[in-house]
Amino acid sequence: MVEDRVCLVSGDYSRTCEQESNWPCMNQRLEKIEVPRGKRPLETDGEKEVVVRKVSKKLGIFVDTSLSIGGFLMSASEKSGNKQYAGQNSDSDSSSLIATIGRDNSISCLIRSSRADYGAIASLNSSFRSLVRSGELYRLRRLNGVVEHWVYFSCHLLEWEAFDPSRRRWMHLPSMNPNGCFGCADKESLAVGTELLVFGWDLMSHITYRYSLLTNTWSSGPNMNEPRCLFGSASLGEIAILAGGCNSRGTILSSAELYNSELGIWKTLPSMKKPRKMCSGVFMDGKFYVIGGIGGTESKLLTCGEEYNLETETWTEIPNMSPVRTDVAREFDRPATSEAPPLIAVVNNELYAADYADMALRKYDKNNKVWITVGRLPERADSTNGWGLAFRACGDRLIVIGGPRTVGQGYIEVNAWVPIEGPPQWVLLGRKQSGSFVYNCAVMGC
Repeated sequence: MVEDRVCLVSGDYSRTCEQESNWPCMNQRLEKIEVPRGKRPLETDGEKEVVVRKVSKKLGIFVDTSLSIGGFLMSASEKSGNKQYAGQNSDSDSSSLIATIGRDNSISCLIRSSRADYGAIASLNSSFRSLVRSGELYRLRRLNGVVEHWVYFSCHLLEWEAFDPSRRRWMHLPSMNPNGCFGCADKESLAVGTELLVFGWDLMSHITYRYSLLTNTWSSGPNMNEPRCLFGSASLGEIAILAGGCNSRGTILSSAELYNSELGIWKTLPSMKKPRKMCSGVFMDGKFYVIGGIGGTESKLLTCGEEYNLETETWTEIPNMSPVRTDVAREFDRPATSEAPPLIAVVNNELYAADYADMALRKYDKNNKVWITVGRLPERADSTNGWGLAFRACGDRLIVIGGPRTVGQGYIEVNAWVPIEGPPQWVLLGRKQSGSFVYNCAVMGC
């Protein structure tokens, strides 16, 4: 097992850190800043870094990192040290960021850099730091169509990790520190803008916790106008829609709400045609869809879906939109609540579903309104009635997160397939040991 860690910014400078001394920017290069060993968080032993990368690739082990993920968190003493060793690129003359090309060109370069490097970039001086932590870079990235998708998931009650599928790196988020019974209660999660929202129960009420990519910290998030759990949800840029679910009294809801992450506010939307819980949500063709779930006085499975038009603010019911349940899934006559909500995802405005019972991948034919089998799921994507298996869209690819396990041990694997490349051929992007399955999973695109 590789013991060395690679990080961009960390309070523990004794770790091996990745060097960011040479990165292209409109045919300009940042000059390498020579500093005394042990003084700067960006310092690295270049030779050791090469060894780590070669060994990790050969063994198929992806380096675990502990860093400020896309944001920056620095103590007062570290800020002082950062200024002391910033050389000619000091805060006093850095209003243009990269002086030789000007502020506008500097920002144009930065929005096209990987957000995995933003922690290192933020450490250069206060101007870079302010730019990264303000969220302005992410807003400009969105306006220019520059988006990177990272997967956030939890295999432990209060622990979250991120996975960068492009660089194939695992990253630890700070531990959550909630009050009351939040850690033991069922939780829902949603990534929107530069935030990860985790919804749960704390003593006598619903509560929301928010992780900020900009500060790498957790805080209490704004509660919905009508707090709920077991809802369907999806995000599109800086907005997200949550629909259905049930309230603290167990009443199944038909209401829906829209969250704007830039404003930090909830807006109540018109109610759906049917109340439903344990449903799933997606955005497709610029509209929000809620699919499946449980509803009615007898808590039966719903086969219909509903489409919400953001322009007209109206809901339209769509019959038979929920993925088909096979005979294998029905033969044990399980209660509806024993099965996971529909495992669905949208890539390139096409809707896909993971059938855990048949280990089949299906695609929704929007014209004929039927589901078609297009291939198989990864063979090692284990689950319990669909629970513990994550099926998500991640940019232009579908990902499946799960893995084999025995009592007390097992693995989490990230498999991906790009639909435009042909029939399903799953590629293993990452694999790590885990004694538990995936409790929650969300994909942040920013």
